[in-house]
Amino acid sequence: MDSTEGIPHTGCHAGSFSAKDETRAAVEAARRRVRIMSATLLPPLSQREPAAAPAARLALKADGISRGLLDGAWWPRSRDLLSELPALTDALDSLWGRITRIAVNPEHWPVIPREVPVNGHIVKVGWFTPEIDPHKVLLLSYGTGRWDLLVVPPGAGSEPAARLMAAASDYDGPALTASALIAAEEARHGALAADQPPNPDGVREHEGGSRASAPVSRRASRLIIGM
Repeated sequence: MDSTEGIPHTGCHAGSFSAKDETRAAVEAARRRVRIMSATLLPPLSQREPAAAPAARLALKADGISRGLLDGAWWPRSRDLLSELPALTDALDSLWGRITRIAVNPEHWPVIPREVPVNGHIVKVGWFTPEIDPHKVLLLSYGTGRWDLLVVPPGAGSEPAARLMAAASDYDGPALTASALIAAEEARHGALAADQPPNPDGVREHEGGSRASAPVSRRASRLIIGM
């Protein structure tokens, strides 16, 4: 005879459910302890406000008829175009209209990005050689015109940088190229900075194009921004 004969089947099932319930309760208790420990040992990280980018350092000619060869000067903090161009174009958008294209000579720029995001729009970036002076940046604003800025070497001291920015934004000054102004400064006061030509492998893009022919309002006296 089966030894389980006479024992109600419900009794066996009841005992099985009771063991499973105890196991579930133990697991839930363990999970609660883990959650409590995690909440105690791993507090949420505080949110930090993003640091504001420094303003572009610019000296621009005020409105006028004649502009010479330059519209002013720009003193970047590094040779990283991807980091430097957003502040430059953001400052100029409100003065000259939205900047849509920028071009440089690759001699002093290690990497030239294809495009740079600026306040919700994209600025195309390219390079020309030998059409563009190595110490100049060219900016185009769609439907408005073209501007040319002397680029003060990032490693220049504050005094030579101020002299170069004043010379590039002086309405009555001689019509010198960016390189000629820098050469004149170095002849009078010594080398500005040890800018070395970058590795040519860093240059990523070449873009050609013609000079914008739309009439442009030019600058006649110094306007200093971000100094």
